[in-house]
Amino acid sequence: MGKVAACNLREIKSVRDTIKFYEDEILNYFNGRKTNASAESLNSKIKCFRSQVKGVRDIPFFMYRLATVLG
Repeated sequence: MGKVAACNLREIKSVRDTIKFYEDEILNYFNGRKTNASAESLNSKIKCFRSQVKGVRDIPFFMYRLATVLG
């Protein structure tokens, strides 16, 4: 058993568990430089657009505008 696995410090356990939980995502980045940056960018653009059109109740119009803004 390694030193990190045997450690009882709460902070070390937290980091260890987080790395273990995201192990596949971490390895994907190093294997093929695959990230979710494009999805995060899209979410950011949608959030910005939503803040600009507050109060719009016409959902089809909102979706049309969103499609035209995002291309």
